[in-house]
Amino acid sequence: MPPCLTDNRVRRVVILGGGTAGWMTGVALARALSGAVAVTLLESEEIGTVGVGEATIPTIHWFNELIGLDEAAFLRATGASFKLGIEFVGWRAPGHRYFHPFGTYGPALPGVPFHHRWLKACAGGLDVALTDLSLAARLAAENRFAKPEGTARSILSTLGYAYHFDAGRYAAHLRTIAEGSGATRVEGRLATVERDGETGFVTALTTERGERLAGDLFIDCSGFRALLIGEAMGVGFEDWGEWLPCDRAVAVPCATGGDGLTPYTRSTARAAGWQWRIPLQHRTGNGYVYSSAHLSDDRAAADLLAALDGPALAEPRTLRFRAGTRTAPWTGNTVAIGLSSGFLEPLESTSIHLIQSGIAKLLSLFPDRDCDPALAARFNRLFAADMENIRDFLILHYHATTGRDEPLWRHCRSVALPDSLVEREEQYRRSGRLMLGADELFREASWLAVLNGQGIHARGYSPLADIGDPDAAAAQVRAVADAVARAAPTLPRHEAALAAAMR
Repeated sequence: MPPCLTDNRVRRVVILGGGTAGWMTGVALARALSGAVAVTLLESEEIGTVGVGEATIPTIHWFNELIGLDEAAFLRATGASFKLGIEFVGWRAPGHRYFHPFGTYGPALPGVPFHHRWLKACAGGLDVALTDLSLAARLAAENRFAKPEGTARSILSTLGYAYHFDAGRYAAHLRTIAEGSGATRVEGRLATVERDGETGFVTALTTERGERLAGDLFIDCSGFRALLIGEAMGVGFEDWGEWLPCDRAVAVPCATGGDGLTPYTRSTARAAGWQWRIPLQHRTGNGYVYSSAHLSDDRAAADLLAALDGPALAEPRTLRFRAGTRTAPWTGNTVAIGLSSGFLEPLESTSIHLIQSGIAKLLSLFPDRDCDPALAARFNRLFAADMENIRDFLILHYHATTGRDEPLWRHCRSVALPDSLVEREEQYRRSGRLMLGADELFREASWLAVLNGQGIHARGYSPLADIGDPDAAAAQVRAVADAVARAAPTLPRHEAALAAAMR
């Protein structure tokens, strides 16, 4: 007979902080735990949220499926638009442009990865640009949009997409869903954190009004303040500012103008950092991410205001941050999710992905009340790998510049790179191989887009591409480019696709 098991299940989860991280966590736990665990969220209307992360990547579809999100209602509630990728302007050199598309370059074919066929065809003299092989890039350039569909060999199957949305409206939308699923919101500011004298576990949060929120598991969604993981639990922070020196952002919305409601984010390199443009239905989000060592806050705000597409709709708002990660985001019975766990600037729209990545890991490793340290160790290893892989991808954008001579960019070219990034770049240059782990966020198409866009080119390709018909690679590449060119004009404009999706 099996041994008698005591009921040691987590019964109460307390989340500190609202905003995007808090309410994503709240709705995910309320839905996934189906009422078996009480979910309570403490937040104060007096405390603002960062709320400028308005762009996502395709992994958001996992989260939407988890919570049963109705896309039409979400699009209407948040003023959202569709996103096919990111356009980078002036990163490699002033005036240069390239596009990081979602989806893939060409359909999946048996044998060698498609980009090796392209490398072989180019080595043989075929003049087809990488961007000609991406339907997402072509649609973005023509302000069109479509969702992936069809068989694996259909060019429509190569598409991927995400969203732009109003982060404040998104949090409010998730709150409605979470409370409808049984989560409880408590209004108030944190006053004290109670901890067990023997285990060090957090036992309760007390508000300034004296309310006591006891729990078995605590989630820190308090943003950069990291009130639980940092202040209460004393977990350290690993600073990555040497590689990612931008430590400020100034943000301001403006009326829609310029290129209008484009189905992509734009990132434009500036003297001391870069500027984002994120189009929503009701406004355009803008921001200047910069290094305070190279630019003052006042000058950054003035430069941003001078570069808007339309009239500003609010006063510029300045944010301060540090690039880096908590050394142990799950410690004891406290798990940090969102900005409290670390921060990587929004260059590739990864902030919301890291929230849902933390949620997914927590659900897969969900503990009992003892919070087995082995589960925490596993969570921390996986989260560290996520952060380091994304960090390297972001560093690639900064260091691989050749035509910018401002002090920030000279610094980024001179700093010693992480060994992991050096090895990856060298392998691609030698053989065209992209050495990716199975769980890495950014896949072959993303690395290809940025490596080639930043001027890092492969000198070789997989020898498997030489097996068989010597002319097959060129023919396959031409066929994909032709399929992209034929398909794009038949697909709807972004505004029309968005209107249809909201019906």
